[in-house]
Amino acid sequence: MRKIEHLGIAVENIESAIATFSALLGQPPYKTETVESEHVKTVFFQIGETKIELLEATAPESAIAKFISKRGEGIHHIAFDVTDLDTELKRLTAEGFSIVLEPKKGADGKRIAFLHPKGTNGVLIELCEDEQSTAN
Repeated sequence: MRKIEHLGIAVENIESAIATFSALLGQPPYKTETVESEHVKTVFFQIGETKIELLEATAPESAIAKFISKRGEGIHHIAFDVTDLDTELKRLTAEGFSIVLEPKKGADGKRIAFLHPKGTNGVLIELCEDEQSTAN
């Protein structure tokens, strides 16, 4: 793992959260994107080398809607940047970690996977690989 790629924050109202984080960070977000397969709208802010991702559910069955229903708004996951997602997942499963979401296309031009929080002290971990690094 090379660095923290982003912190994911679950929010009930993305427009309100954009106003809050724009004021807090002193800048607007650089990207808004809807990931239909995950039923989520995302907004990204860049802070140095790290990003803040705001996530709003677009359907009641989304993981974000379920998270907010159970825990309320707040940090949903920590994402780490990796150079080779498949190799890193093999290493982590050999170490005993469980994959909760197999590799797939995510937001912000990333290929992603998630580790189960039961094996990571209650923290949902996302692994992110730039999609262009997997293109042949």
